[in-house]
Amino acid sequence: MSSSLADYLNAKYLTKDESFDKKAKKRKRKEERAKARQVTLVDEDATGWERSYHDEDDEGDGPITVSDRSTAEFRKTKKSGWNTISGVSTTKDAETAAADAIIASTAADIAASEAALLESEAPTIVATNPEDEVLIMESGARAGLQSASQVTAAMKKKRDKELEEFKKVNAEEAGKGQETIYRDASGRIINIAMQRAEARKRLEEEESKKRQQKEMNKGVVQLAQAEERKKQLEDAKFMKLARHADDEDMNSELKEKELWNDPAMNFLTKKSAGKSKAGFPIYKGAFAPNRYGIRPGHRWDGVDRGNGTEALFFRKNNERRDRVQQEYAWEMDV
Repeated sequence: MSSSLADYLNAKYLTKDESFDKKAKKRKRKEERAKARQVTLVDEDATGWERSYHDEDDEGDGPITVSDRSTAEFRKTKKSGWNTISGVSTTKDAETAAADAIIASTAADIAASEAALLESEAPTIVATNPEDEVLIMESGARAGLQSASQVTAAMKKKRDKELEEFKKVNAEEAGKGQETIYRDASGRIINIAMQRAEARKRLEEEESKKRQQKEMNKGVVQLAQAEERKKQLEDAKFMKLARHADDEDMNSELKEKELWNDPAMNFLTKKSAGKSKAGFPIYKGAFAPNRYGIRPGHRWDGVDRGNGTEALFFRKNNERRDRVQQEYAWEMDV
């Protein structure tokens, strides 16, 4: 009964661990592949080496046994047991020789540059006589024991010589009198003369626009008066210094002048042939009065587009005048 229960439980509830079998198979395949790729190197010159193999079923994992006698003899042997393949060593020797040549040439160049630098920094030798050689330092003073005045004189002599050589140089090469070159952030040369001319032109244009605007703000009569005044100044160049009462030009000018308070203006004024002072036709219709006595233009359509200031001005003046007259009349009645 118990055996049948155990069989039943094993059949229904117990499962076989397949992962263990898979790992074992995988490991066995790896060992077989490694054994197939295995290469055995046999050194024919290495005598005395002994290797003990196990049976064929041992899969080649046995240790290698080397005797003490063969090891000692291998250490004492001075001759190499390796064979040289033709062509390889020759190529390596050629490459080594080329590399050594490059290193040697670089070292020679460095040594030559250092020698030239030391030679340039060395003091100058000036021979006043064939038998006498004097060392001149960079400051112009001679080397050796000497007084302070001698050192000062030698340095001054060198400065004077350099100044004379500088004066002999062409002024154009030295940059004397040349105009300064200005550049912008991108490095392009800025033409200062052109920029000044452009700035001057812009200023003149702005002033011209201001003058034109000022002239446009003026009225036609003011412009005509300005032209007349300009003409008078031009004619004044040919006038006499003293003008008397019998001057015809002055008398005619005074006669033509119109005064607002002249009682004879209505019958003495010379009417122009239907034109104003500015040369435009005169409006001949009726119009509302204004403080300045200005007539409307000849193209006026008769519509008053003002804000009523002129009418209010005249109405207030009339009311004030009427009030004064009425007050005077009341005082007389009392």
